[in-house]
This record gives sequence, C-alpha cells and structure tokens, in this order.
Amino acid sequence: MTKTTHWWRYCLLVLGLTIIGVSVLIYFYHPKNQVKELTTIPANTVPTFYLHGYGGTYNSTKNMVAAAQKQSGVKRVLIARVNKNGEVKFEGDWPAGVKRPVIQVIYEDNRNSDFHYNAAGFHQVITSLQERYHFKKFNVVAHSMGNLTLMYYLADYGQQQQLPQLDKYVAIAGHFDGIRAMDDPANSNQLAADGRPELIKSYYQYLLDHRQNFDMSTVDVLNIYGDLEDGSHSDGSVTNVSSQSLKYLLGNQVHSYRELLIKGKQAQHSQLHENSTVDRAVIKFLWD
Repeated sequence: MTKTTHWWRYCLLVLGLTIIGVSVLIYFYHPKNQVKELTTIPANTVPTFYLHGYGGTYNSTKNMVAAAQKQSGVKRVLIARVNKNGEVKFEGDWPAGVKRPVIQVIYEDNRNSDFHYNAAGFHQVITSLQERYHFKKFNVVAHSMGNLTLMYYLADYGQQQQLPQLDKYVAIAGHFDGIRAMDDPANSNQLAADGRPELIKSYYQYLLDHRQNFDMSTVDVLNIYGDLEDGSHSDGSVTNVSSQSLKYLLGNQVHSYRELLIKGKQAQHSQLHENSTVDRAVIKFLWD
C-alpha cells in the first residue's frame, strides 16, 4: 500500500471524525425544549401573559398558573425568558388546539427597576411571538412591578398599531404611584375626589404624560390590592392609594374598570399571588 493511499485514508478518517464531532456538539448545544415553530393559530386565540414583580422568578406566578390550568382549555404553552441583554428565549410548545394559552414571562435581571428596560423586554416577547403565531389580542396578569412593566410597555409602544392589542388586564398589588420602603410611607398620600393622587411620583407622571399613546377603550381591567388591616392601609409593601391610583391613570378611556380589595393576613404583598380568592377572581374575570 502506497504512502498516498495511507494519506487519503488518514484524511477521510479525520474528516469523518470531524463531522461526527460537530454533529454531537450541535445536538447537545441545541436546546431540547426550544419552542416549536408554528405559523398560525385560530384567529380568535387570546394568549395570557403572567408578569412577575421585583425579584420575582418562575415560582412567583407558578401557583396562579397552576390554578388557571384547572379550567377548561387553559394551558401554559410557553415560558419566555428575558436575559440581561433583553434577548428572549422560549421554552415549550404552543399547539394550535390550545384554546386559552398561557405564557409565563421570566426576567433574568429580576431586580432591575428601570421600567423602560423591562418594557423593552416584554415588547421583545410580544413581537417575537406575534411573528410566529399572528395573534391579534392578549391578556396580562401582573404582580407588583410587573404592572409597571405593562404600563410602560403601553406608554412606550402602545402607539404601534401593528402590535397585538391588550384585551383584559389583571393588576395585582401594583405600586403605580409609590412603594412604602422607598417613596410612599403609610398614610402619607391620599386620593382626591376625582381619584388623582395628591402626591405624584415621577414614574406615575411619566405614564400620565404618555397615556395618549395607548388606547384602553376596549380593555377590561381588574385591579386587586391588599389591606393587612394593621392601620397602614397597605399590603405591607404597597399602599392602597398607590394601587388605586391606576383608576385615575386610565381615566374615562378604559372600557371597564373594577377593584377587588383583599383583607387580612393573606392580603400581604407576596401572599396575594398565593391567595385562592385572588385565583378565583382572576379566572372568573379572564375566562368565565
């Protein structure tokens, strides 16, 4: 056997091993739980997005989603993970047959209180999924700072008519105009006769200044907030005035607005997303 033959056999062996190695790397590197591509879903499908609050994780909305999935047609189809660069990766599968799909949105940088940054992440989630699934409307269930994520999304991107339109919104423990540990001590603020808070924080003012960017005339809103009944008129972290200031922010343009006050120990800020009364109210509002 000539040296040339040995050389060609050696080259073919190296080439084969290289191909096998690359294939193995691609297999293990490619996420197995990456969302499957789907071009269309029924035109009347309205997905519901769950947004956690400051420091929140998958566990923050896990139990609310579990309660929702006990209802007919409700299924969590995806988890949308927003990394620190604002990039989104999806886990799960969204079959066309799911009538009431649910998506959990999880922020890696979950202690970032830049509301514009959080809104941009949610915008990336919405646009990425709209491109794949072409839905026209969506719902949101938000806890704590997740409410400002949504409201800043509406203020910053609501004028983009090509985006899906908000249909129903559940606000839970929203600190729209202050949080006790930072800028809203208990009983320091109050609502005027028209619902306007007497002390207005800069981020609430920003939303007031930009509310012309979003149309709430077809949106139904349920605002849930808690009172520990300890004299603070708060859920321990957010005052009732701060939560109720949402009504003035939305003004007369909202299609419907209602409030639900939860009282007692289970009304504590973080307990509100673990509260069976809240679960039932959310389910009834969204899907009954």
